[in-house]
Amino acid sequence: MQDKNTTESTFFQLVEPILTQNLWHRISKTVESVDQYVKKLKTVQLVQLVMNAEMKQYTSLKEISNSLNNDAFAKALHLESISTSQISRRFREMSTDIAGIIHKEIVQTLGLRLGYNTLRQSLGRLYLIDASTITLCLSQYLWADFRKTKGGVKLHQRIRFDGDPIPDAATITVARKSDKSQLEFLIVEDEDALNVFDRGYLHYKQFDYYCGKGIRFVTRLKNNACVEVLRELEIDEESVIEEDLIVRLGKGKSRMEHDLRLVITKDSEGKAVMILTNDFDIMAEEIGVIYRYRWQIELFFKWIKQHLTIKHLFGKSQAAVVNQLFIALITYCLMMLIKYKAAYQGSLLDIQRLLRECLYEPFTSFMQKLHRKGPPTKGRQRQDWERVYEETMNRVFSGEMDDLIRSTEIL
Repeated sequence: MQDKNTTESTFFQLVEPILTQNLWHRISKTVESVDQYVKKLKTVQLVQLVMNAEMKQYTSLKEISNSLNNDAFAKALHLESISTSQISRRFREMSTDIAGIIHKEIVQTLGLRLGYNTLRQSLGRLYLIDASTITLCLSQYLWADFRKTKGGVKLHQRIRFDGDPIPDAATITVARKSDKSQLEFLIVEDEDALNVFDRGYLHYKQFDYYCGKGIRFVTRLKNNACVEVLRELEIDEESVIEEDLIVRLGKGKSRMEHDLRLVITKDSEGKAVMILTNDFDIMAEEIGVIYRYRWQIELFFKWIKQHLTIKHLFGKSQAAVVNQLFIALITYCLMMLIKYKAAYQGSLLDIQRLLRECLYEPFTSFMQKLHRKGPPTKGRQRQDWERVYEETMNRVFSGEMDDLIRSTEIL
């Protein structure tokens, strides 16, 4: 049983979604003999230990073990101490199905909490699909062979995007697995869903299957693709779209059975961007906007690599690596839940930083500090000279200060 002080803490509010009896009942049905012979460090305690390490960016098992020197943390976990060898063994033996089930549960909880905003009303539910490789030392991770001198694992990720990137589904493979090999596990088949992915997922047979099943997608076409233009669609003269075409891809036996739509626009550098879709109803300009949203999944990968611990691994076995990556995603989702529970409009990084400082304080105290505004400044304000310098140089290079420079030379 949790006492009142514990349940009112910020830490409990953070981890509460993974403590429910229903969740662990489902896990026990899927994974046989969970914690059957475990006397110390139950699976739920292990997950919380690693979550704490992810959030605080620990890089070693020793730091995880030492984290229990914090009396408040030890009390919250009902665990006085644990050795690095015990952590390593339990993490290695923990079934990857457990972390996967917890991840799905938290994603579902987050989806119910957020709902969908106006983006869904105009474009449908937007799902972004991509993969990111985490390089490993081949001599230490022989099972993750990638190239002659490198090892690696690949996080294949689906993001549900309706204003905030929410990790919706993931598969983890060795890095040599191609991106398109995992597309069937990440694609969303609902009629209301619009799947967006990069040109690394180009697969004519799968595209024919999606067209036949009414599964909508937007992707980018490779420059060397074999394209037969069937007809041109009208575009507005003032549109940023250069061409809107009905096409058929492939040739010979690889020729597709279904027509697709090819929209050609330009990026910020003036280079042509060829965007492919099987949705013939949305406007060409909207297709360009939708594909730009794909960048949000790149920002997500960058965020978790910078602010969670996924580059420093706590185990060398495949199970340990997969468990750590899933727990990182779980940690991200739980922090998102705290952000929305607190009705905070700032960044997720603000949430993470404050959680590190106030994790064992009452949640009401955490809320007050999160929403507290700084006191008004008094007297003469300090000038931000670095910002002034940058703005001045930008004006010089843009030519805005040419007249001022010439007049100074005359004087």
